[in-house]
Amino acid sequence: MPTRVSGLVSGMDTESLVSAMVSSYTAKVDKYTKQQTKLSWTQEAWKGLNTKVYGLYTSISGLRFSSGYSLQKASVSDVTKAKVTANGSAVNGTQKLNIIASAQTAYMTSADLSKKYSGTIDSKTELSKLGYDVKDEDGKPVAAKINITTKDEDGNDKTTELSLSGNSTVKDLLDGLQKAGINANYDATNHRFYLNSKKTGTEGDFSVTAAPGDENADALLAAIGLNTQPEGAEESDTTNYATMVKGVDAKIRLNGVLYTGNSNTFNINGLTIEALGVTGDGDENAITVNTQTDTQGLYDKIKDFLSQYNSVINEITKLYNAESSSGYEPLTDDEKDAMNETEIEKWETKIKDSLLRRDSTLSGVMQSMMSAMSGTFTVNGTKVSLASYGIQTLGILNSAKNEQNAYHIDGDEEDENTSGRKDKLMTALSANPDEVVDFMKQLTTKLYDAIGEKMTATELSSAYTIYNDKQMTKQYGDYTSIIKQWEKKVTDKEDFYYQKFAKMEAKLSELQSQTSSLTGILG
Repeated sequence: MPTRVSGLVSGMDTESLVSAMVSSYTAKVDKYTKQQTKLSWTQEAWKGLNTKVYGLYTSISGLRFSSGYSLQKASVSDVTKAKVTANGSAVNGTQKLNIIASAQTAYMTSADLSKKYSGTIDSKTELSKLGYDVKDEDGKPVAAKINITTKDEDGNDKTTELSLSGNSTVKDLLDGLQKAGINANYDATNHRFYLNSKKTGTEGDFSVTAAPGDENADALLAAIGLNTQPEGAEESDTTNYATMVKGVDAKIRLNGVLYTGNSNTFNINGLTIEALGVTGDGDENAITVNTQTDTQGLYDKIKDFLSQYNSVINEITKLYNAESSSGYEPLTDDEKDAMNETEIEKWETKIKDSLLRRDSTLSGVMQSMMSAMSGTFTVNGTKVSLASYGIQTLGILNSAKNEQNAYHIDGDEEDENTSGRKDKLMTALSANPDEVVDFMKQLTTKLYDAIGEKMTATELSSAYTIYNDKQMTKQYGDYTSIIKQWEKKVTDKEDFYYQKFAKMEAKLSELQSQTSSLTGILG
């Protein structure tokens, strides 16, 4: 807005006069700005609620199918020998299990290097200090080659050649072993290299040997302590020679059938069995695995569903029954200047809390959800509802404010309203879990479809949206255009009146000049 200097001759407060003269136009700007602000707040309120409703919608999607309730639990008679878990495909009953052997990783421990070198050995130590210091006629270090043999993905031998000289360091050796597929490190406390396979079982077997035809390879292996004791030795010498332990496959017998694997974990017919200790073979050494329906797990799944539903329906009920904010409108900048921050926040919160009060779209969503939850379904020829399992609302007289549509489970120890009642849900789950699951599948399907219908895309709304977001976006844009039009009208009228006052000031200035001249002539 340009800076205007006016009223210098007339002495009038031109700005106040012009402001008053265009007040009908600025009132229009304020009116539409407030409406746009209120619409923006309404969009935010709907967006937040829509996120919660969509979250409920997606979470109950899986509850429409049996797989959503496939909860089994397994127990084992000796937890020191095996750990067993069950998934939904596991068969209820008792089974015999033998842990014949647990999987072991292949290991190689070097000779004691303190016998070869009395100094400190670290990653920078050269192999010449450990005893490999072969040089040619010119005094240059001669490299020796060793082979590291491991298993590839198909179980075939894979050999990697590692070349080292006296100038090579302990780090060079460790890096080469790692690249060849072997975990390796040096323990300075015990003065030994420790090698182990990256795989358990026989698939992880490896070897470190002299490369064929390399006359210096044996000397290199001896220097780094990875030489193995000659065959036929009467006693094991772990001080001067490396010790090799081969990998061992795990073996278990379940119901008389033998299973072998390179891991201690077996997945068999819905059971995940982790071998922890050896029992021995034979029926006399067998431990038992008992599998049954996890009724507590089913109970918790149903309770979690109800908790999420209650959270959403309570929010909807609160928004729908909000107190009226009649007489409250978004504040203009001038109105905010007359209030402190606390007063502004309280004023705006009053409006925001009431934005969806008695909203017809919100009412439709609420009624659809409540209707689905109160439905009756046929299970094994019998009509059942949530109330059949002791799940019901408390009613408006017995519930907290805006929680009259929430469901409570009779006998729920965590619910002070119903904890003293008989637990029908757990009784039903214990007696016949399949019937309860059948009912829950039908109930959640109806609720899922009811919410899905409200989220159907239309010309006024986007997909998975329960309110007319497209319509509101268009309305917001329309307000922007209208506000700009009225702001231009304000500016045009201000310019018009300022021009009029400027002309008046010019005439007054001219008259004042003529009067001064006449006065001077008449003396």
